Amino acid sequence: MDRRGKKAVYSILTLAITATMVLSGCSTKKAGGESASTDGKNEAPYEVTMAFYGNEQKDMQEVQNEMNKLIQSKINATVKLLPIAVSNWAQQTNLMLASNEKIDLMFTSSLFNYSTQVAKGQLTPLDDLLDKDGEGIKKALDPSQLSASKVDGKIYGVTPVRDLASDYGILMRKDLLDKYHIDAANIKNINDLDAVFQVIKDKEPAIVPLVAKNPGTAPFDAGYITYDPLGGGVGVLPDYDNNMKVVDFYETPKYAEQLSTLRRWYQQGFMLKDAGTSKQDGREMVKAGKAFAYFSNLKPGSEIEASRKSGKEMTVVRLTPAYATTDSITGIMWSIPVNSQNPEKAMKLLNLLYSDKELYNLFTWGIEGKHYVKKSDNVIDYPQGVDIQSLGYNFGTPYLFGNQFLSYTWTTEDPDIWNKMDKFNRGAKKSKALGFSFNVDNVKTEMAAVNNVLSEFRVGLETGTLDPAENLPKFIEKLKAAGSDKIISEKQKQLDEWAKIQK
Repeated sequence: MDRRGKKAVYSILTLAITATMVLSGCSTKKAGGESASTDGKNEAPYEVTMAFYGNEQKDMQEVQNEMNKLIQSKINATVKLLPIAVSNWAQQTNLMLASNEKIDLMFTSSLFNYSTQVAKGQLTPLDDLLDKDGEGIKKALDPSQLSASKVDGKIYGVTPVRDLASDYGILMRKDLLDKYHIDAANIKNINDLDAVFQVIKDKEPAIVPLVAKNPGTAPFDAGYITYDPLGGGVGVLPDYDNNMKVVDFYETPKYAEQLSTLRRWYQQGFMLKDAGTSKQDGREMVKAGKAFAYFSNLKPGSEIEASRKSGKEMTVVRLTPAYATTDSITGIMWSIPVNSQNPEKAMKLLNLLYSDKELYNLFTWGIEGKHYVKKSDNVIDYPQGVDIQSLGYNFGTPYLFGNQFLSYTWTTEDPDIWNKMDKFNRGAKKSKALGFSFNVDNVKTEMAAVNNVLSEFRVGLETGTLDPAENLPKFIEKLKAAGSDKIISEKQKQLDEWAKIQK
C-alpha cells in the first residue's frame, strides 16, 4: 500500500494461524474530508487508550502530542497510543482483557479470536454508539460492511476503509519477461505457467521460477483462492456460492488438481528444493535477484507496490475475479472493550479517524516537515535528507488507522488510487455468505486438533514436496479423526440459520 516498509497484516496473520487474508468488501462510500463537529466541551477530559499491533516509534510521543491538540479541540479528549509487537499481541491483549486493564479502542480480528472475545463478553456492542457518535464511520462504510462483524445481531467491530475486496494472481519480473519475449497476456490460467517457468529454469539457472510470497507458507497460500473460507479452518464455500453447501475443500477435486499441478512444478524444478521447510520471504528473494515470481492477493496498485518493494518492475496477471467475503472485512477491525471507562469518548475518537483528514494523516504519516513534505495538496514525499531508514515515525500500516481514502499519496503512487480502490470495492462480486461469521465455541477442541493436522500436512502438500497420491488420503483421514466433519456440520448449521434471517 505504501513505500514506508509496510509489514502487511495479512502476511502476518497467515503465518500466525495458517489462514489466508482474502481482502473483501463492496460498495464503499467515499468519505469526505469533513471533520467531526466540536463537542464535549463541558465534559471532563478523558484519555483514550488505543491498542494496535506495531512497534513503538522513536517520535511517537511527539506525534501523539500533536494528535492530542487536535483531538482535545474537537472532542475534549486525548489519546494514549499503545502499539504492541505482533509476536506479543495475543498474549498481551488476552491478559489486558482478562484483568480488566483500561483499554478503550483495540484492533480486533476474526483471525485473532474475535468471536471468542465476543462470546466471553469482552467487547462492547457498538450499534447504539455508532448511531449516536459514529456518523463519519457510517458515511464512510456501506451497511453491508458494517454488518459483516455482527454476532447474534449486534456489531462488535468496525473495519477500516481500505481495499475491501481482492482478486488473485501472479507477480512476475518484467525484465525477464521482456528478455525472453514472454507475453504475459497469453497467461490465462495456472496451467499456462508451465512453459513460462520452464524458460526461466532453462535460461536463468540461478533464479528460482516460483517462490512462496510469505515465509513458511506455500505458493497458493496467499495468492490463489477460489472459495469463501467462512472463518478459516476446514469447511468452505467453493466458488463463493455452492448453493450454500459447506464442504471440506481438502476433499474436493479442485484441491486435488491444485496439488497435482504443484507436485508437477516441484518435480520439474520450478520451486526451491526445500520449499516445504524454507523460511525465506519470496518477495525478498525477488529483490535479491534470486526468484522470478510469486502468487499474491491483488488490488489496484499491486504492480506499483510490488515493484517498489522489490526494486524491480513487476508484471501482474490476474487469475480470478475480485470477490468480497466476510473474512476480509472482519480480518481488520476496531472494537471497544468492555474495559473502557468511557466508550462514548472511544467512539468519538474512532469516528474522527474516519472523518477528519488532518488527524488521519497525522496519525498515519506523522508531522509535516519532519516526517514528510507536501509536493501538492494531497501528494507527499520524504523531507530532504530523510529516508525510510532514518524516519522516526513509520508504523507502515495506513490501512489500519481508520479511513485510508483520506490518505495523502506518495510521489511514487498513483494520485488517483483511492478513486480506483473505491471502484474496485464496488465492482467486486459478493460471496453468497457475505456477512456470515462462524462461532467456534461449540467446536473449539476440534478446531485445535484440525489446525495441528493442517500444520502437519498443508505446506508439504502445497509445495509439491509431498506426493499427493500417497499423502492426500492420509491428510483427509487425519482431518476426519481430528473432527473436521463435526466442524463442517456446525458451520453448515450456523450458515443455514444465518441464511434464514437474511430472507
